[in-house]
Amino acid sequence: MQDMGNGMMHFAPHVTRDRVISKFPKCYTPQACLQMKDDWDSQAKAACKHRTDRHQGWDRLKMSKAVVVGDLNVGKTCLIKRFCKDVFDRDYKATIGVDFEIERFELSGVPFSLQIWDTAGQEKFKCIASAYYRGAQVIITVFDMADIKTLENTRQWLEEAMRENEPGSFSVFLVGTKSDLLAPEEHQRTERDAVKMANEMKAEFWSVSAKTGENVEEFFFRMAALAFEDYVLKDMERGITPFSIGGRDSIKSDRANLEDPQPKLVKMNCC
Repeated sequence: MQDMGNGMMHFAPHVTRDRVISKFPKCYTPQACLQMKDDWDSQAKAACKHRTDRHQGWDRLKMSKAVVVGDLNVGKTCLIKRFCKDVFDRDYKATIGVDFEIERFELSGVPFSLQIWDTAGQEKFKCIASAYYRGAQVIITVFDMADIKTLENTRQWLEEAMRENEPGSFSVFLVGTKSDLLAPEEHQRTERDAVKMANEMKAEFWSVSAKTGENVEEFFFRMAALAFEDYVLKDMERGITPFSIGGRDSIKSDRANLEDPQPKLVKMNCC
């Protein structure tokens, strides 16, 4: 978001006001978070300030890829649809193969997009879905808080996604859905188990409800902010100067998914 000097605020194309993130989003619980912080990394913050001060164009959008994995019927698609479309559909249909959404943000004055890949939880589609794990900057492992077995299975889902990516190239989130179905005491017990699992995974834990919308936007904002900051810092490590970040000739529009050819999509359906 830029001040145009006439009292008007200019947003990146296709970025709505509710996708503008100016302050670093907080974590859900300090017991399981990727970073304890309340502001952007100082180097990343300086790089973004240089970029906006030079009024660089919005034509080269940064983009990261997030893959959502987990058992069948844990609520992966409902979670994504609640954030992207602000809807909750009770009529569940299993995802066939893969599907994805693109969400556009403005973070610290810089445009940023997320490809959010919704993968099938059924065993017969694993060979299809796993092909789309490659190139992920974020791995989101999802479980049903009302079904503790799905929490145990997140280990396997994470291992499968990690096999398709280079070590250290991604961050991990553990998300418990359907929190609205649990009584307070049961919720606390499940959350303690989830925090323990998150620490083993080196993941950040979030408890959400796609039905009520509780913590859904907060989770995606936090995830987007961490992915964006990681993107900027890695650009700087590769020698891209603060003045060229987001510039026309410096980076490709989708490092995560467009530099290398992806397998051709098969038939897709999404609840």
